Amino acid sequence: MSSGQQARAQAAAITPGGQSSGEVRPPADRLLALFDGRRLSPGQRRIAQYLIDHLTEAAFLSITELAERVGVSQPSVTRFAASLGFSGYPALRDVLQPIALSAIAGAPDTRAQIRRNELQEAVDAEIENLENVRRLLADTDQVLDIGRELAASVPLTVLGLRISVSLAEYFAYAARRIHPDVRLVTRGGSVAFDALLQSRAAGGTWVLAFAMPRHAKETLSAIRAARSTGLRVVLITDPTLGPLVDEADVALTAGTGSRLVFDSYAAPGMLSAALLQAMADADPERTQARLESYEHVADQHGFFL
Repeated sequence: MSSGQQARAQAAAITPGGQSSGEVRPPADRLLALFDGRRLSPGQRRIAQYLIDHLTEAAFLSITELAERVGVSQPSVTRFAASLGFSGYPALRDVLQPIALSAIAGAPDTRAQIRRNELQEAVDAEIENLENVRRLLADTDQVLDIGRELAASVPLTVLGLRISVSLAEYFAYAARRIHPDVRLVTRGGSVAFDALLQSRAAGGTWVLAFAMPRHAKETLSAIRAARSTGLRVVLITDPTLGPLVDEADVALTAGTGSRLVFDSYAAPGMLSAALLQAMADADPERTQARLESYEHVADQHGFFL
């Protein structure tokens, strides 16, 4: 287990009611303590001042809403949270909300909300990740265009290494129901390069790659190898900007749940399902024929109860 996971394991340890012992300082002092000793840029100081002036409202805003209220970009809010020592804005907001609730004197539901346990907080963070995917999917044309490209790529290569293997396996398993040739790559190095080269030689045009944190160097190498063979890359990854996004032809972001010792992937899973739907919509006749054939074979051999 990495040092980061060790810290998260301790921080996310499940306790009844999520309460901790010790003296509770006034809300204003607890908020100011977050900024104490931090070297903030002018833009970050504007965010901090907005939180101080509008705590009870600001603590419940999404990253998009907070950025708009302050007049900064969403990446600026993310960098602000990082400068305070948090993994991202959702983690900062999880700390701000109990402070804000404690500042609301005598609200009937305040005590109950403060007593949310760590598992509920993890679910709340995933809900926000799903909300962000919902906003991303508002542009259905983009998703449908990507689905058409993936459906037309024969073969279609699906790449996922290390922690991303499970997402790639799920997508490949489902895509094989509606696509004639799906090739799954879950090993890096020369194995990945050979598979990508063979896919391109067979007429493939696209790779769908999954890259969840912590990002593996071999994933970057595989994406670069895919590009070098002439394949184009659709990347599903978390919102962290970096070289993986720079190398992809299309990048779709979905946050991972990071409140517990191991990440959860509700949002990337939802985004994967949306792309599968777009692939099915791209060629409905082929989709219907393949699904009917699969169901016939499955029933004939008694695969399911």
